[in-house]
Amino acid sequence: MLPSTKRTAALLGGVLIAVLVGCGAPAEKGKAEADDTEAAAPPVVPNNATPERLTPPGLAGMPPVLDPDDVYAADRAGMMSPVVKNFPARVYVPNTKSNTVSVIDPKTYKVIETIPVGHQPQHVVPSWDLKTLWVNNDLGDSLTAIDPATGKAGRTIAVSDPYNLYFTPNGKYAIVMASMDRQLVFRDAHTMKKARTVPVDCAGVNHADFSADGRYFIVSCEFSGELLKVDTARMKVVGRQKLPLKGAMPQDVKLSPDGGTFYIADMSANGIWVLDGHKFTRPTLLRTGKGAHGLYVSRDSKEMYVTNRGEGSISIFDFAKKKLTKKWHLPNGGSPDMGGVSADGKVLWLSGRYNAEVYAIDTATGKQLARIPVGSGPHGLAVYPQPGRYSLGHTGVFR
Repeated sequence: MLPSTKRTAALLGGVLIAVLVGCGAPAEKGKAEADDTEAAAPPVVPNNATPERLTPPGLAGMPPVLDPDDVYAADRAGMMSPVVKNFPARVYVPNTKSNTVSVIDPKTYKVIETIPVGHQPQHVVPSWDLKTLWVNNDLGDSLTAIDPATGKAGRTIAVSDPYNLYFTPNGKYAIVMASMDRQLVFRDAHTMKKARTVPVDCAGVNHADFSADGRYFIVSCEFSGELLKVDTARMKVVGRQKLPLKGAMPQDVKLSPDGGTFYIADMSANGIWVLDGHKFTRPTLLRTGKGAHGLYVSRDSKEMYVTNRGEGSISIFDFAKKKLTKKWHLPNGGSPDMGGVSADGKVLWLSGRYNAEVYAIDTATGKQLARIPVGSGPHGLAVYPQPGRYSLGHTGVFR
């Protein structure tokens, strides 16, 4: 975890990005170089600051953080971007075995439309600019665009093996998690034209999250039980490690509000790995429940919801206390998987992967509000719109 003074300086550095030239460039030739993700040009020092308080600036072009102590400060209830403020509230559910997307009205808890899409849709992903929802048709090798203003499907673009989709924090590239192809594919964030393909040796690249400064991201490799550290600007894998548990199956990845820790759900380890992303040292395991899978941060950044798909429960992790404080069990069981939090923070929406249903859960009490039948194999549902300035992808990671 970075000291508070350094986090404050990081904010200052982010504000100055627009006027810095060559930020994030390698150190001068002949000088000793640090870790690949840390090499950067010397920061500009404001008159009222001292050099030792400053850290290297963030990813060039990334919007400056609002609060150095909370990367989710822009995600508070009511903080809707002008881009999305008039979009109707909906829950979009990709049904992997039905090749459809179920559209739920969260006010009535009813499916109001079923949209045919490509073969095996895995996730519904908000674009960086918040204007489009991308349906990841994994086995269909395509992305289908949905207009969140109308809820209607639009163009379909040919993209190989789009299991999951993320966006660089500066909005320049989309990153396709090509699980079966064993690739990270950087594409233009708007046209989806391929920019660079990064082969990876691990099996099952699927989920990720970015550091607070956006200069690197951590990727989980489900089928080989590994983690990758990737330099965002250089589009290069700079770290790789095997998780210290035989048969580990890492899933969702989430950054702590203070930017100091990454949490990685593990379906086989039945818990979350706690990782220092900067040092990328061996993580520790915190048991949550059978089949830990999805990770979602509360609107006030105080808690994280951990879905335990194998036992039909949700564990509550307290960031300040750094421990689990509660566990909610779905009545009559279930298979809570992926989802998101409502714009007002009052409802946690989750797909029931093996039960062809969606769960709506009261975040104040853990009570199940609704259990909604959908298509077969519901997976990465997106609650939309949500607060935030831009999307990093997946089912909605906003900053």
